[in-house]
Order: sequence, then structure tokens, then C-alpha cells
Amino acid sequence: MYRRLILFATALTFGIVVLGAFVRLSDAGLGCPDWPGCYGQLLVPVEAHELAAAAVKFPSQPVEVKKGWIEMLHRYFASSLGLVILAVAFTAWLKRRELRQPLGLPIFLIVLVIFQGMLGMWTVTLKLYPAVVTAHLLGGMTTLSLLTWLLMRQTDRQARNHIGHISTSLTMLGAVALGVLALQILLGGWVSTNYAALACTDFPRCHGSWAPAADFANGFYPLRELGRAPNGDLLHLDALTGIHWMHRVGALITFCVVGLFAIVLLLHREMLRYGLFIVTALAVQLSLGIANVLLSLPLPLAVAHNAGAALLLVILVATNYRIHHKVNTRISDHVDFLRS
Repeated sequence: MYRRLILFATALTFGIVVLGAFVRLSDAGLGCPDWPGCYGQLLVPVEAHELAAAAVKFPSQPVEVKKGWIEMLHRYFASSLGLVILAVAFTAWLKRRELRQPLGLPIFLIVLVIFQGMLGMWTVTLKLYPAVVTAHLLGGMTTLSLLTWLLMRQTDRQARNHIGHISTSLTMLGAVALGVLALQILLGGWVSTNYAALACTDFPRCHGSWAPAADFANGFYPLRELGRAPNGDLLHLDALTGIHWMHRVGALITFCVVGLFAIVLLLHREMLRYGLFIVTALAVQLSLGIANVLLSLPLPLAVAHNAGAALLLVILVATNYRIHHKVNTRISDHVDFLRS
């Protein structure tokens, strides 16, 4: 039951991450201008008297029913995830003797999901403040990563003992690949929350240049409002270009580092399938990124690009778990041998 709970929580988190991308890309982040309800109600107002009451409370933001439902569905699923994670943590504590696993991670997940709820609230109340929206995205990805690690802890006990010799250098390369991917996801989130995905409409160059005019200082200044420079002026195209271009540079670095990690995995017979998973996910993700630029960011492809990032993250976390715990198992075996 515990394993199934974690599996359900992981799948639900993946779905919420993708749904969150759909909310953002369909411009429904303020489909409900208040929190946690929608125009002061638990459901999106659709009846005539509900719409009239909403117009009185929020005269500057007329009700858009479709966007309101997109936003509220995201909130409903996120609230459900909180309850599921609470059940995971409770089960971990209740069955701590049988499971014989640390309670720190399930408890931390409760804290994280509460903080995620606060970020969701601030996303609305601060009117899509880029730093808050990006932090909300990263929180979702972190939750997905930790649940994947927790799931691997439950499902991979026997399989990991069949892995052959894993070098420390491969362990380090896996950690670097995961770190590089995390930074690239951060850059992608910053592109999305600043609506800079179409700042460059050609590929592989940007505005016909390999070194386009870019304002990195204003583009990456974290404490500013959406569409505004730190001094309050409208954010210039050069700033959006800088955000977009850095994401492309990050994509190239990620492709090289994660690709190298995948090639090394392919040389290990026991880790071959993980290498194949990474190569496939990486190729699909790169293709989706290029297609989004050339096709002017169609909504299905843009959402798929976010889903691809989440999937690649899950694969890398699972791969790192297996490598990490094989090394730890080998070290423990040496310690037991010396003690004996």
C-alpha cells in the first residue's frame, strides 16, 4: 500500500506539473484573481447572479470561465496531492518498523507541499511575479524528484544488487548531469514566466545573429514585476532576448553533459536501458524545443516541452538513485567484510 501511495503521488505530481505548464502557457494564471477560491467562490462563477457578484468584487477583471476552470482544476489537483503526501508520511510513520526507512524525506515532503501552496497563493496575489512563479515551478519539479527518489527506495531494493561495478567517476558524472538539468529547468522556467519563448523566432541564430543584442542585467534581475525593468519601465526586447538566448546556450550545455552521461551508461551492460531512456528523452526534448521556435510556440508542443523536461528529470533521478545506492551497497559490503 505504501508503495502504491508513493506511485500515485508521483504520477499525480507529474500530471500537476504538466497542468501547471498548461495554465501558464494558456495565460490562465490569473483566471481567478483571488485565492483559494475563484471570484470569492469555491467554483468558477457561471450563473448570471454569480457573474454579477464577481463583477462587483472585481470590476477590473471580468470573468473568463474557461481560464477560471483551468486555474481551479490545477488548484484542486494540487490540494489532492497535499492529502496524498500527508497519507504517505503518515503511513511511513505508522509502518516505520516494517519499512525500516528514514522518515525525514516523507516529512520534508509535507513541508515542501505546504510551501508550494503558499507560492501558489503568492503567484495570484502578486500578479504573476516572475521570481515567485519560477520558484513555484521549481518547487513542483523538486517535489516530483523527491517522490521519484522515495519510489525508487521502495521498488529498487532487489534490482540494485544485480548491478555490476560502478565507478565513483560515474557517480560524480551522474550528479553533474542532474545538476546541469536542474539549472536548465530553472532557465526554462524563467523563459516561460517572462513570456520570452518567442523573443527569438529563428533557429539556430537569434535575430539573424550568433551574438544577438541582449540585456542580461535587466532580463535576469530577480526582484522585478512581470514585463517591467527594475526601475519600473517596460522590459525591453533585448532583455527578453537575453533570457531566451541563455536558455538556448543552456540547452546546448545540457545536451553535451547529459548526452555524455548517457553514452557512458550505454557502456555498462547493467545500466544500458537507463542510457537508452536518457538518449531518447533528450532527443525528443531537443526536437520539441526547436519545433516550438520554428512553429511559433503552438500550445500542445509547448506543454509537451514542459512534460519532456519533467520526464527527463524523473529518468535522471532514478538513474542517480541506482548508481548512488549501488556504490553505497558496495561500501557497506566492504565495511561488513572488515568487521568480520
